[in-house]
Amino acid sequence: MDAVTISPEFQIVMPQAVCEALKLKPGEKMRVLQFDNRIELIRVSAQKKARGMLEGMDTVIVRNANRV
Repeated sequence: MDAVTISPEFQIVMPQAVCEALKLKPGEKMRVLQFDNRIELIRVSAQKKARGMLEGMDTVIVRNANRV
């Protein structure tokens, strides 16, 4: 496990091995979450990448005949 140091401006540098493993690129956005005593970074993906994600999904809703 790699350790990082927090700068006086509260910045950290991601270890190169982590960036390479996750294929992170400079300028990518990350969402920061605090969970108990830890920090989680989650990559924010572009909305364009999500386009068509639900294609082919069954949208038929079977309704209960007794409900009005």
